[in-house]
Amino acid sequence: MPSFDEFIIESKIFKDRDVLSPHYIPDTLHFRDHQIRELMSSLAPALMGKKPRNIFIYGKTGTGKTCSVRQVTGKFLEKSGDRSRIIYINCRIHNKPYRVLLKVAKAVMEGFDKQGYGLPHIYERLLGWAGDGKQLIIVLDEIDMVKHLDELLYMLTRANDELEAGGISIIGISNRLLFKDDLDPRSKSSLYEREMVFPPYTAPQLQAILKQRAELGFHENAVTTGAISLAGAVAAQESGDARYALKILSRAAEMAEESKKDKLTDVEVKAARDLVELDLVKETIEKLPENHQVVLYAIARLSISGSKYRRLDEVQDGYLFSGEVYEEYTSICKKIKKQPKTARSYRSYLNDLEMLGLLTSVESGKGIRGHTKLIKLGHSPQELIRIVSKNLEG
Repeated sequence: MPSFDEFIIESKIFKDRDVLSPHYIPDTLHFRDHQIRELMSSLAPALMGKKPRNIFIYGKTGTGKTCSVRQVTGKFLEKSGDRSRIIYINCRIHNKPYRVLLKVAKAVMEGFDKQGYGLPHIYERLLGWAGDGKQLIIVLDEIDMVKHLDELLYMLTRANDELEAGGISIIGISNRLLFKDDLDPRSKSSLYEREMVFPPYTAPQLQAILKQRAELGFHENAVTTGAISLAGAVAAQESGDARYALKILSRAAEMAEESKKDKLTDVEVKAARDLVELDLVKETIEKLPENHQVVLYAIARLSISGSKYRRLDEVQDGYLFSGEVYEEYTSICKKIKKQPKTARSYRSYLNDLEMLGLLTSVESGKGIRGHTKLIKLGHSPQELIRIVSKNLEG
């Protein structure tokens, strides 16, 4: 029987594995100084007892949104007394208005250890807490994952109308630039928000970020400059995703370690690329709202069976008409007893999926079926069906 002793050995490559984690927040966040300063400027009124504006932050995965917010809120908490509080909510876990408000209530008040309180009771208690001249700032990470989001936003923003002193503000973080298009007009009109967009990192920026992490996480001379440059270039070419770049470098280091090498080179980076890409595709899909996953499932199914218009000269190989995908989407919704969304919402889902790199689209131009959008998957349809099927069934 093997012994743990053969596995408990000091790594020749890793000095601190945690530094290579996407969740690690370095003291200095490269290339996000402008966004950090804007966030600090937006939150500063709360340190003076005034209500800050709501903030909505958008950007692709791996563009530093959550890291920047976490760094700024950490500095805020160091400065603020007991008159201001910032509560961070992971909306993938706390995905309903009740769960969000209960999490907030537990963080700022005693007596909420047991569930059973109704939403109105929790809401009134929070009003009472904030009404004592306190500022409550709620960070909603992956805000678009909240079911009945309109209800939550309307409740939180209108709360300020009932407060003579103090206030409640929101920092919403989303990968979807157009997620607000799905909101009720009443919710949108009450937000009065500042919007920020985090752009993807460029290849030189990713290489600088990886160099910073490599110096902290690897032993001296354990990684070549070529490996860092290649990992940054690959991630920039794919999406500008720092998380992707870090995972490639970390996985490549693990492969070098498993091969009992004492140095990570571009050979391991090339080998790690495909493994990491599949992991991130799976992770990206699992984070999608249900309707996005159904649209992706519809595209994957049609990609296997083929477009019913594939004999037309205007259809490029592998592409599908937007209209036939929408028909498939509505058909699947009926089968799983879900109400299909409107064509307008469907088009926003396509934009989100394209932004995430899960599909590509082109305009057909004028032809037999007129001016329309043609859609093509960016990954194996069989693999996407396997991932989405598991999520929808679960």
